[in-house]
Amino acid sequence: MNQATDLSRAGWFKSSFSNGQGGNCVEHAQLPDGSRALRDSKHPDGPSLIFTPAEWAAFIAGVKMGEFD
Repeated sequence: MNQATDLSRAGWFKSSFSNGQGGNCVEHAQLPDGSRALRDSKHPDGPSLIFTPAEWAAFIAGVKMGEFD
């Protein structure tokens, strides 16, 4: 993660699979440069992973192709 990335104003979105009962949930935010940030919704002040637009696109393509099933 780039230490210079300020996530304090990021608009975080919780997974639509989150049921609000303390399960394993992630949140993501699109950053101004097109990158994406991911974090554990139970620990919003903890570390975040930052992905470039190309990395995020490859991840989404992998999900759609069932690579992680």
